[in-house]
Amino acid sequence: MTTLPVLSPRPDPSGPRRAAMPPRHLADLDLAGRQDLVRELGEPAFRARQISTHYFGRLVRDPGAMTDLPAASRDRLAGALLPRLLTPVRELACDDGATRKALWRLHDGSLVESVLMGYPDRVTVCISSQAGCGMACPFCATGQAGLTRNLSTAEILDQAVYLAGVAASGAVAGAPARLSHVVFMGMGEPLANYARVVAAVRRLCAPAPEGLGLSQRHITVSTVGLVPAMRRLAEEDLSVTLALSLHAPDDELRDELVPVNQRWKVAEVLDAAWNYADRTGRRISIEYAMIRDVNDQPWRADLLGRLLAGRLAHVNLIPLNPTPGSRWDASPKPVEREFVRRLRAAGVSTTVRDTRGQEIDGACGQLAAAEVPA
Repeated sequence: MTTLPVLSPRPDPSGPRRAAMPPRHLADLDLAGRQDLVRELGEPAFRARQISTHYFGRLVRDPGAMTDLPAASRDRLAGALLPRLLTPVRELACDDGATRKALWRLHDGSLVESVLMGYPDRVTVCISSQAGCGMACPFCATGQAGLTRNLSTAEILDQAVYLAGVAASGAVAGAPARLSHVVFMGMGEPLANYARVVAAVRRLCAPAPEGLGLSQRHITVSTVGLVPAMRRLAEEDLSVTLALSLHAPDDELRDELVPVNQRWKVAEVLDAAWNYADRTGRRISIEYAMIRDVNDQPWRADLLGRLLAGRLAHVNLIPLNPTPGSRWDASPKPVEREFVRRLRAAGVSTTVRDTRGQEIDGACGQLAAAEVPA
């Protein structure tokens, strides 16, 4: 999966405005920080653990359902620790219920989306880290819409907690009832919201009631190639998978498809990726959207194979799912198969990504939300 485009609402005719961050939420804080806040409210510190156990351990987001909290304290604690961050607008399902897309309105009216994907052996959620995106990739609807703002750590986490609750309810037939994998491949460039994304990763992996208790190895963070942030991530002592949205092996084309390449060229981006692999021992996931007559030529497959041969890397080829009115289209299947053959002949591990969620505009490269009036 690569960045999942989401169309932003129509711009405000009164002109651009600076979006305010949401109110503080318990997921913005570690457990010690939650305890300090509870004490400031005149409550015993153990109330922070109670609320955290509900939220992260039992996946309860409604304060009214936290009946072990004294009624006299519940509203005050909920107001300070559990403000509403995501208001549901629409939820769609396809693939016999195995794929579910949730559309959320944030406190400032921005729209973001998350996707749950159930498989026989795992449940994965794809979450957004920004409202909009500033990377301006021309085949991505989000990039063309521009960046509204970064999401808070809690806004990021609340998507995962909600969808973990959906999985726990048994609503995803044929899949486990427990969330196991999280991919930061929704709306936005995760490494452009670095501090909050890293905080969210740590909270996802911390055991309950500190966090959701997921394995770091089951977390994937994507990037279009922000080299300084990639190198910084390598120093975080994390074991998450780094997914690099490459989309072209040569600078001439990548300058067009991924404009940040005009700042950090292919060689520099790959060097940062290999540094991450060396430091963490984790295989780099190379994301490559297959675009008809643009980046799918046999010579580009051969060049990509030479760049990756012998490296700790795996290529995910992604059949492009164009958004309505886009001039970009998916590569024909014979072209795709030849691309795969050439990469494998070069000794590069390669798979073609499953295009789940096409009926609900939730597939890779297509997560497009129709405008919903406020």
